[in-house]
Amino acid sequence: MTTASDLSADPTPRPRERRQRVQAAETGMAVLKTLARLGGRASLTAIAGQIGESPAKVHRYLVSLMEEGFVAQEANTQQYHLGIEALQIGLAAMRQADPIRLSEAALVRLRERLEVTCFIAVMGNKGPTIVRIEEPGLPVTVNVRVGSVMPLLWSATGRVFLGMLDDSDVQALALARAELDALTPGQRADLDANDPLGALREPVRAQGCAAVRDTNLKGISAVAAPVRDYTGRVCAVLTALGATGGFDPSIDGPIGHAVREEAAAISALLGFAG
Repeated sequence: MTTASDLSADPTPRPRERRQRVQAAETGMAVLKTLARLGGRASLTAIAGQIGESPAKVHRYLVSLMEEGFVAQEANTQQYHLGIEALQIGLAAMRQADPIRLSEAALVRLRERLEVTCFIAVMGNKGPTIVRIEEPGLPVTVNVRVGSVMPLLWSATGRVFLGMLDDSDVQALALARAELDALTPGQRADLDANDPLGALREPVRAQGCAAVRDTNLKGISAVAAPVRDYTGRVCAVLTALGATGGFDPSIDGPIGHAVREEAAAISALLGFAG
């Protein structure tokens, strides 16, 4: 026989109690996410204003988060900032943020949606190197595969790396100059005579991507976009290519839009907030 005391001792949460706990978790997460969006440090008033809750309510959540180490408070300014536990979670997430692994789904989507060859490349010691590739059912016959190194000057992939690299990246600039030195007179004629590297980099920086038609391989066009990590550094480049006759390499065309969209999605997964 069940007694009243048995019922009162029942540890099973009622649906309403469970819902209240979920709402509390949602509010707590909202406080943390708002603090992160505000640069990791903000006043109580600023946090409450962003969330749309009263300062008194937000303060209660901040106190709880401080007790668990997710938030700390600066004694002098009274501002709140992310604590050590938040840092540990962020570091754990960063360790899993592998651009090659995170790009796999995007490559499949591009292949199926556009029926084009697409790949992800990273900067290796010899230049932009393909590390993952997806091909449609009837792939365009091109001499690119996993391990292929793309030229910095003539490929869309290489031009994104060239355009987005930091001037302090001595190795990449040295590779670009070595390519430049090896050009034939005919190839040099296709580049700016005064500042060939600068002329290639400027439009990529302005447009945020690169497109080529018949420059790296005759009859092949390509469009490429940068993948950025949480610091904003370009850690990989996403590229789609196809036969020039049926491939629109314009950056505002369907392929260009899809490549830029997928590159931005991968960057978001890597923590890039731009």
